Order: sequence, then C-alpha cells, then structure tokens
Amino acid sequence: MSSGDTIAPPFFSILSALFILSAASIFGKIRDVMYFLLHPFKTKGKTGYAPIRDPTEDFYMRRMYGRIVDCWNRPICSAPTAWVNVMKRERVRDTTGVDTAHIVPTGGHTRCLNLSSYNYLGFAAFDPYCTPRAVAAIEDLGISNCSPRVHAGTTSVHVELEELVARFLGVEDAITYGMGFATNSSTIPALVSKGCLVISDALNHSSIVTGVRASGAKVKVFRHNDADHLEKLLKLAIAEGQPRSHRPWKKILVIVEGVYSMEGETCRLKEIVEVAKKYRAYTYLDEAHSVGALGPTGRGCCEHWGVDPRDVDIMMGTFTKSFGSCGGYIAGKREVIEYLRRHSPAHLYACSMAPGCAEQVISALHVMMGMDGTDRGKQKIDQLHDNANYVRSRLLTMGLDVLGSWDSPVMPIMTYNAAKMVAFSRLTLARKLAMVIVGFPATPVLLTRTRICISAAHTREDLDWAIEQMEEVVDLCMLRYRTKALYQLVESELKDHIKRHFGPELAKRATIKALAAGELDLRRSKRLDHQLELDQSAKAVHGSNGVGVGGNGHQQQQEQQQQSTSSKPKRAAANSKAQLEGKGPAASPRNGDTHRKPLASMQAHAKAFVRPGVVVSK
Repeated sequence: MSSGDTIAPPFFSILSALFILSAASIFGKIRDVMYFLLHPFKTKGKTGYAPIRDPTEDFYMRRMYGRIVDCWNRPICSAPTAWVNVMKRERVRDTTGVDTAHIVPTGGHTRCLNLSSYNYLGFAAFDPYCTPRAVAAIEDLGISNCSPRVHAGTTSVHVELEELVARFLGVEDAITYGMGFATNSSTIPALVSKGCLVISDALNHSSIVTGVRASGAKVKVFRHNDADHLEKLLKLAIAEGQPRSHRPWKKILVIVEGVYSMEGETCRLKEIVEVAKKYRAYTYLDEAHSVGALGPTGRGCCEHWGVDPRDVDIMMGTFTKSFGSCGGYIAGKREVIEYLRRHSPAHLYACSMAPGCAEQVISALHVMMGMDGTDRGKQKIDQLHDNANYVRSRLLTMGLDVLGSWDSPVMPIMTYNAAKMVAFSRLTLARKLAMVIVGFPATPVLLTRTRICISAAHTREDLDWAIEQMEEVVDLCMLRYRTKALYQLVESELKDHIKRHFGPELAKRATIKALAAGELDLRRSKRLDHQLELDQSAKAVHGSNGVGVGGNGHQQQQEQQQQSTSSKPKRAAANSKAQLEGKGPAASPRNGDTHRKPLASMQAHAKAFVRPGVVVSK
C-alpha cells in the first residue's frame, strides 16, 4: 500500500502536536533568556571562531532533543536474538546542575523482547551451522585483510561469496563491499555522472541520496511507488533532454528500494520495471531490507513480484539484515560488475570485507539454499512471513494505523505526535519491549511513528506477549487511529497477496480477522506449493538429462550429494557441542571441504583476477 493512501493524521492530533512543539520552543527560549540574565559574561565559544553548529540546530539539540535523548541510541550487551539485554542509563548533569543531552550506562541491564533489530532470519546469534564456519575462517584467514580488494584483500572466501551471491540471485556476477552504506554511496557515482539523469523514489534511503549527490547527475523525484508519475517524468525528460542544451541524456537511471525501511512497504517492482523497459531506462534496485526477507525462498523483491532478475540492471543488497553479517553487494551483468571492479572507490580503496564476516554470509546462504543438507532455511523464511503477517493482522485488529505490505518484516505504527511517540517508547521499555521510534528530522514533524521489526527467531508466545503489553500502552497513548477505509484497503491487498502467492481459492476466504485468529494457515499452503515445485523441478531435471530415475549416473550423483550434505550438519553439530562445552572446535568444518585446501584456495584467489565464466543456475 502507498503511504499517500494511508497516512491521514487526525485533525485533533495535528493541533495537539503543533501545540506541544510550540510550547517546547517557547519555554526553551525563556530558559535561554533566563540563563543569559544569570550568566551575562559567560561565552559559549572561542572569540573569533564561527560556531560549530547552526544556532537553530543548537537550540533544537539542547532544548528539545536533549529532553528525549533517552529514547534513542540505547546500547545493548548481548547478541540481538529474540530477547536482548538493554543497558540501563542515566542522564549526566553539568557543573551548573542542568541536565544535558549526554547519558551514560549505569552498569545494569534489562532483559527485553527485541522488536528493533534487522535480524530477520535469526542468523545474528549463535547458529549451529554458520558460527563454527565463521570461527574457522577467522582462524584460517585472520580477523581482517588490512587491505583493499585490488591489493592483498581478496581471499578465497571473497571469491566464493561473490559467485554464490550471483548464483543465489540468478544473475551473471556480483561484487561485494565491506559496508552497506558505501555500497550505494560509492557505486552510484561510478555508474552515472554529469549529463546523466537519475529518477529516484521520493522515500529512498539516505545512502542513495548521498550517492546521487556525489555523482553530479541531474536528479528528479517521482511520487512514492507511483509508476504513472514515473512514466510522466520519463516522457518529459526524454522529450526535453538536458537543461539549456537539450541534448539527449547520456543515460537515465531509475532507483527504487525493495522494502522501504521507514514505511515497511514493498516496491511495486513489476510496474516500475515495465515502465523503465518501455523507455529504455536502467533500473537500480536496493534490496537491503528485502533480500532474505521477501519471496518464498528469500530471493527478494524479484521473486516476490515474479520479475525476472535479468530485467533489473543493478541489484544492490546488504548482508547486515537477513544474513547477520556486514557489508553489501552489487549484482548484475558481468560487464557491469567488471566495470565496477575498476572504477568503484569502495572496492579500490576501502578495506575488504573481513573473512569471518564473508564466511558468515556464505554459511547463511548455504542454509537458505538448502546446501547444508537441511530445510532450515525454508523454515526460517516461512517463519518470518508467518510472524510478520500475524503481528500485522493483530495490530490492525487492535485499531492501529499500521503501514507496510504483507510479508514485510518492517511495521511502522503511526503516532502523529512527538509527545505520544516518546511516551510510547518509555512505556514499552518499562514493560520490557525494545522498540524503535522515528521522529523529526528522519520523518516529517507530524508523521512520527514507532517501528516493529519481526524476526524468524520470535516464537508465537513471544509475539502474543508483546501484543498484550502493547495493548496497555496503546490505550494510555490513545493511538487507535485506524479508519474503516484503511482497514478495507489493507484487507483488499491481503486478498491480492494471497491470490498471487497461494491461488484464488484461499484468497476468497482470506480476512484480517481470520489471519489474526490463526484460522488462515498460510504455512501449510506454502509447504504444499513447495512440494509441488520440487516434484516439477525433479521431473524437469530427469527429462533434461535424458536419464531415468533408475539410471546409474543419476543414482550415483544423488548418493554423492547425500553423502556430502549429510556430513556437513554432523560436523557443524559436533563443533557447536564442543564450543558449548568449552573444548574448542571438535574438528574444523573446513577439513572436509575440498575447496578449502591450500592449493584450491590459491586457485580461487587467482580467479578474482582471471574471472572465468560463472555457471548460473536459476
């Protein structure tokens, strides 16, 4: 659903929000005047130096943000699993006895349900398959390469990771970076420059905005998720050409996101790709929040909407959400990726991704693709979708104005009032819920919100308890803004979502109340569809190979695959058990992998520069 269709602050909330902001500004000015009268000769800075901060920004930080700073930047002292330890803090007083915006930890902590981390698939904590392999990579290759990729920063795990990402996404090649933000901010300037046009969604992330500004390209903004407005801008841009000279644009790049982190909405990718292809514009898809979280197998927005990945020119994503690691990637055609290897600053000059982090992503991809010999990856993705849709339906039936799309793990709850936003944050923390609130300047003043991030690590009991706690806070803060029109719109989108993924029969009886009550079992439908897909793919493989089920070649291949996959989880389980007992790794998970041997590792390292053809399986 589009934000423009759902965000409608009630008139009374607008009045109360403006009154509170005006009162805070007036009393802040009065306190500044009184402080000046009591300390007339005390200067705030060095004579002759310009102030570091703008006076308006300084006033906002001292008199407004300083009062509510405890609601942000809350440190934790545990792994970001379903439950997390939030450190207790207290405000520091300056020499005059006035509270400042600086708060420090007290040494204690509170055990809270984690509804704020991007740990969508639960890989950020200890995993019996991923963690031993990441530890082994650190033991073999060190903590950091201390070098850019083009110097001495490329190892066997970097090459393996890039090939695996390309295979997972169904494209020709991929390049990885050590930082997710830099993936956008350094790639966009390498793709477009002066004389190019970027058409960007109005709600795109700050990293995209930074990259477009650094590129020097002309930028136009289209309304969020509005393919018709995008088409109008493309028509006008092609007809008029560049400003003043009216020469044709060197290239036109359309940039969108898979899931918008402040709205929780999925990009209407199918419509946008059709418009871009119609006018021969390039498409840049940021899948930071959608890869691993959307699609039956976690392959992102393309799989969610049924779009061919080859129709998206640039596929960007990060490893900081679903994969429990750091860094990011750019995937697409091999010619584009090779160009970025020679021109992207983050690849040429920044330190490469740490080997342990790269191995963590490889292991997570193994689990998601079933290469670990289990179906845990499929179960995690199904659990994430089940949790997200259940919580969304419960919040809607509670009467809250909830943004976002079905299957999206990001759920913003509109508060429309800065005071209510702050009260919600403090009251939920007191009830042991760790949640994020978003206010100005990240959002407009009257569109403040709190945000829930769902994980596959959450159990149904965790979510039921959280909703029970939130119901009390919702009543205290008076946040039941949902209207009948909004409810009908969301329910129609639920029917459309189920029709697209599960068929028209299930869509006929799909309602929000049925989903919230557990009467609509989507996971069972997913299992049946997945089994049908496996049967069809198996028949296709047997037919294409020209070997029957009883053929010796196919039977031997199956036996080899079963032997290789069955040994991996056993090694991972042995390592995890030994680590828990404090005995160290029972046996390195790398010892049984032939591609980890020294000679093969050197060959894989050389492949970073020779780059032979990559076999892509879709």
